Amino acid sequence: MAYVGTYSSPLKNMRATQVDLPPGNGRGIHVFSVNRSTGAMTPAGIYEMGTSPSCLAFNKEKTRLYSGNETERVGADESGTVSSFALENDGSLKLLNTVSSCGKGPAHLSVHPGGKFVLVANYFGGSVAVLPIKADGSLGEATDVRKDSGKIGPTKATSAPPGSFAISGHDQTHAHMIEADPSGKFVIHVDLGLDQIIVWKFDEQNGALTPTHTPFVSLPPGDGPRHFVFHPKSNWLYSVQEEGSTVVFFDFDSQTGGLTHRQTISSLPPGYEGTNFCSEIMISADGKFLYVGNRLHDSIGIFAVGTNGTLSFVAEEWTRGDYPRSFTIDPNGDFLFCCNQRADHIASFRVDKTTGKLTFGNYTQVGNPSQIVFKDL
Repeated sequence: MAYVGTYSSPLKNMRATQVDLPPGNGRGIHVFSVNRSTGAMTPAGIYEMGTSPSCLAFNKEKTRLYSGNETERVGADESGTVSSFALENDGSLKLLNTVSSCGKGPAHLSVHPGGKFVLVANYFGGSVAVLPIKADGSLGEATDVRKDSGKIGPTKATSAPPGSFAISGHDQTHAHMIEADPSGKFVIHVDLGLDQIIVWKFDEQNGALTPTHTPFVSLPPGDGPRHFVFHPKSNWLYSVQEEGSTVVFFDFDSQTGGLTHRQTISSLPPGYEGTNFCSEIMISADGKFLYVGNRLHDSIGIFAVGTNGTLSFVAEEWTRGDYPRSFTIDPNGDFLFCCNQRADHIASFRVDKTTGKLTFGNYTQVGNPSQIVFKDL
């Protein structure tokens, strides 16, 4: 089964955050059955929501699904929300509850490896929050909220390609992603407006965040860190910069949470000139290949991961649609599914596990798709 988060039209008394227009073509969380042999997706239902459930995350057992609902407010509450769902035997969703995300426009969430907390990044709120998971999988009120502060970076990205006018989030603080390291001892989040990767020690007993000895690392001014990914087999972290169109490779110290810069490489093919906004970053399960989304260039950059963690450009693949917001590789590693937000479809690609290259398969219509996640039944 596949679950697709979308930007959906607001319900009465709800005002949707205007993110990457056009908004509102989705209807909530769209559910599909997926053919393991061909990657074809068949509609299996919709959980209708008018609050733009743009980001999704399962618990480890995949018995509960959590959605970050990217609105500025719900009624009088100037905050987005996070919803929890139970999965029925047929794969359909049953709402458990919805709580405040403690900030405007939650753009990313993840489940802590210990399974007791959901971590949420509020893009327009410039804050991150820790939400406890109750015994039934529903959510409680936040145990900690941290609001980003500091000097906002310039509107011109240091590392942008020649001729770029990629200006998006350097107007205020913008927490864009949050996730724990594999051990769960640390929680990392990025702030695009501050050009920082921020590292916290995590108290799993109380759901509390405290600064590490070196609480953040800075990216080049204006580059705008958006998402990051840990290598599945080594202490390496890769960060993608939305406005700078780069991937930065760090060594991650699993004892202190420290990050040491090793490499910076463009997300784009050699010779590109003009504007581009990066989106997603992902590594294959075997750790051999890294994939980066490029919006406006509308491509997925494919990179080989060397034995020492450094990246080398392999190829690019056209996404077959406008503005690839995110993509996910299915649990078997056979297909990559790309959410082309402005084209209102998901494009599937077969993955060559030897070369890392992608071969287009088919389209599936979905209004303003944002993220896709998978669960075996």
